[in-house]
Amino acid sequence: MTGTRGPLNAFLDLDSIPVSNAQSGPLAGLRLAVKDIYDVAGYRTGCGNPQKYQQASPASATAPAVQALLDSGARFVGKTQTDELAFSLMGLNAHFPSPVNPAAPDRVTGGSSSGSAAAVAGGLADIAIGSDTGGSIRAPASFCGLIGLRTTHGRISLEGAMPLAPSLDTFGWFAKDMATYDMVGAVLLGDDLHHHEFQRPLALGALDGLVLGPQEADEYRALVRTVASVLGGAPRTVAPLSHSTDYLYWCFRKLQGYEAWQNHGAWIAGSDRMLGPGVKERFEHGATIDAAAAQFETERRVSFRLELADLLGEDGVLVLPTAPGAAPLKAASFDDLQTYRERALRLLCLSGLSGFPQITLPLGRVDGAPFGLSLLGPKNSDRQLMALAARILSAHQRSA
Repeated sequence: MTGTRGPLNAFLDLDSIPVSNAQSGPLAGLRLAVKDIYDVAGYRTGCGNPQKYQQASPASATAPAVQALLDSGARFVGKTQTDELAFSLMGLNAHFPSPVNPAAPDRVTGGSSSGSAAAVAGGLADIAIGSDTGGSIRAPASFCGLIGLRTTHGRISLEGAMPLAPSLDTFGWFAKDMATYDMVGAVLLGDDLHHHEFQRPLALGALDGLVLGPQEADEYRALVRTVASVLGGAPRTVAPLSHSTDYLYWCFRKLQGYEAWQNHGAWIAGSDRMLGPGVKERFEHGATIDAAAAQFETERRVSFRLELADLLGEDGVLVLPTAPGAAPLKAASFDDLQTYRERALRLLCLSGLSGFPQITLPLGRVDGAPFGLSLLGPKNSDRQLMALAARILSAHQRSA
């Protein structure tokens, strides 16, 4: 692995190996980019770490979910950069030049699906595959002005993908428009098992209050008015959950850290892996969490999931900011990026801990940069969320 190629640092500079695809199908003619945690036959899977890449053998088969898109006519155009071992949220990998955010070049793309988001936002791909453990579809989509769905946990196979924290890992993808997004969803998701229409928009004050400041709050309120125009009323602010946002954040962090160390700890401990800042410390934190602590947090997580399921019922949808604001500036200090990350995870962790789907929509702008609004629905309501998203995006475009 010699670095990146192209003006946006989105794609890895790898030898070109032919990848066959169907010549017809619903995705025929669409260009497909794939995050480098997924196997593509003939390519090594580097996972954002040069030592991983050097030690890997070429994949003998393509990850089934990726193969399904190729079999539907999508044309592979390259593997995209990922944050190191997919354990970051900013799109900054110490081993590679940072991907460029075409929607806000002075700001980060978000990660860990950084190259995939840059490729779609920059028009280098029509569809780009990513993954979402702690927000790695939703944050880059919000930062780069894209559509991004964190799918119901376990609904799309992750066979042939590098695991980070399996109880949290999900498959995801980026696109600029809802028509393309829905075509991919039809291939990968099939029909929803959840059939009730969304009739109760809901809000949690603790989440709405996590936006960065007055400008973000004003823009978010404007976006919510668009949602209200489609759903027939403003989201109803409900009583606080019994679990605070701080508790949920730490529950997520401990479970993610524990599982990440279980998957990668032995390899990391085997040599100096030259892990980048932030990634190194997160793995070290995971090493301190024992099985008893993880079991305790798992039990608390189940309690939260049941509470959120009861709140949503069959017809509720939670409306929330995707991230605290626009993407952080690339020039921000390491400490400022960490502070933003911790605030963002308090918004992003609900979907991860519950396993319920969440879609982010490119509706807003703050300081000239994209700012997304999210919808979180009940388990297996993925395509219903997409249909609602299409209506909201259409209403937004009419009012623009």
